Amino acid sequence: MAGQDSAVPSVWARRRKTREQPALSRDRIVAEAVRLLDEEGNDALSMRALGTRLDAGATSLYRHVANKDELIELVVDEVYGELPVPASDDPAGWRAAVEGNARDLRAAALRHPWMVSVLGRVGLSRLGPNLAGVSEGLLGVFEAAGFGVEEADQAMSTVIAYVIGMVTSEVAYLSVFESSGRSEREWREGLAPAMEEAVRDHPRLRAGHVAQENRSLEEIRDGGFDYGLQRVLDGLETRLDHLHGTG
Repeated sequence: MAGQDSAVPSVWARRRKTREQPALSRDRIVAEAVRLLDEEGNDALSMRALGTRLDAGATSLYRHVANKDELIELVVDEVYGELPVPASDDPAGWRAAVEGNARDLRAAALRHPWMVSVLGRVGLSRLGPNLAGVSEGLLGVFEAAGFGVEEADQAMSTVIAYVIGMVTSEVAYLSVFESSGRSEREWREGLAPAMEEAVRDHPRLRAGHVAQENRSLEEIRDGGFDYGLQRVLDGLETRLDHLHGTG
């Protein structure tokens, strides 16, 4: 429609105003939105609540961000700015580079647990400069390893889907402790009698329970994430061997 910056509903498709109010820039709005989300969660985020924290009216915010959906795009890209861009200069080191990126993404999502609940509705987030930069680096790693352009994108999507799937479960699990006011250790100790009863007549479950008794819950979570990640990378490595004719 004439007079509109863009008909595409994404903050990345609109022209950014070159002159902003000194006291209220888009960068400041985004930084405060991330703090609000970290402290209070996704349900607490609204333009009104954010305006209150910034000592500004919602109308002032709308001069920089059109709506909450655009704000979500911006905060997700802000979090991606915490991730190092994977380097693709060593084809033989592709697996370590992908593994490092997966761990970085998991760590960022655990620092900002609200993130996993909004990734399904972030619109054209891939157009954000931080997410685009990380994706470009990761695609370069896969292409240097030997994947073609299309398959490199599919490999990247597979790894990211694994990470987000695991972190979604992890965040839900950790939220139980947070809402209860107990630590993981306290929760485990309180649950021990019920767990013993539950696995008593199931030898395989009991063997698994006994094997984990001397490991911290953090070690168990880290181990579970690492196991799955290594199996995903094993599959990609097998695919590379096939592409190179060595498998």
